[in-house]
Amino acid sequence: MTHPYQAMRRWMMPLVVVFTFVVFGPLAGCDSRSPQPVVVYVSVDEQIARPVLAAFTARTGIPVEALYDTEATKTTAQASRLRREVSRPRADLFWSSAPFEVERLASEEILVPAVHPELDAHPARWRRSDGRWFAFAGRARVIVYDPEVLDPAEAPVRWTSLVEPRFKDRVVMADPRFGTTRGHLGAMSVFWNRNAMPGYFDAWLDGLAENGIRMLPGGNAATVDAVARGEALVGMTDTDDVVAAQRRGLRVAASIPRHGLPGERNAGTLVIPNAAGLVGGGPNPTDATRLLAFLASETVERMLYESASRNIPLAHPTIEIDPTSRVEEPLAVGIPEVATAMDPAVDRAMKRLDPDRIRRLRTAGPGRSIGDADAYDSSPGPSRPEAAP
Repeated sequence: MTHPYQAMRRWMMPLVVVFTFVVFGPLAGCDSRSPQPVVVYVSVDEQIARPVLAAFTARTGIPVEALYDTEATKTTAQASRLRREVSRPRADLFWSSAPFEVERLASEEILVPAVHPELDAHPARWRRSDGRWFAFAGRARVIVYDPEVLDPAEAPVRWTSLVEPRFKDRVVMADPRFGTTRGHLGAMSVFWNRNAMPGYFDAWLDGLAENGIRMLPGGNAATVDAVARGEALVGMTDTDDVVAAQRRGLRVAASIPRHGLPGERNAGTLVIPNAAGLVGGGPNPTDATRLLAFLASETVERMLYESASRNIPLAHPTIEIDPTSRVEEPLAVGIPEVATAMDPAVDRAMKRLDPDRIRRLRTAGPGRSIGDADAYDSSPGPSRPEAAP
């Protein structure tokens, strides 16, 4: 005779199996939760960075949440945000189109060393020795001009050419407190004060002031647009901004000036690479390291060169590019020394290129000497006589 409890158990078992499958079945086979995203603070033009981050997600399945900056503030605003959040980081990775503020964050230990097999072979020239940042794909600093207004044969071939009298009241630059102009001024001060003579950088600034240079809001793109509209003859900018303007149909060209004398080695124009590093204490360091290795890869350098920015491959120089995109004898200055020098250089530029100061400098007669620097006369021959009282 079958015990009543056994009969009940046989009757209940199918229900238990169904209940177990419904409640626990989906969890037993796999974890249905979505992967944790990598949060990236990006100081690269969004239309350039977005396809790169999408390619990483397509390859790995790891989602990326990106916070982008603005053209005017660039890396400065993102770096300030990282400093404010240092006690409770929200970002996993910082990717900037210029390495100098990245270096400062690394020196402050806001960025931490990254270890990944694919990063081991990254060239020493394009990485921090302790692995706190990795650099790749750069832009060159250039002088933009309209080839139908200025004969290409007459385009400036040295950065010091901008103080020549022929460019009086016809030179523009971006606000140097932001973007690549900030690092460029730092590099100039390091190179000239070391290779030419102390005070050379300040003398060059005075030459720009005497020539009536104008600082524009809106970044390097605004500088290119001002030249294209005929509001200036020449402007200080980057290769990617010139390329972008040409793609829009604007009539502009770029000169690649030297910082040094003809024939002087490692004294060409400045090449500014991208750089990226891990944020210490970020919520997803493992996947952020995978993204960092991807950014430093040959795949991304190729993508950035083929993009609208035409960034020059640096860490993987075997990538085939248009020979005209190569920079001969790029300026040899260290990223850490530029990071240290750029803010003092920008402070001097803001004081010496202040519009009121420029007006006083260009006033004839006594008082042409502004502040603690005598007026810098870039023209050959004797000094011009003072106006009669």
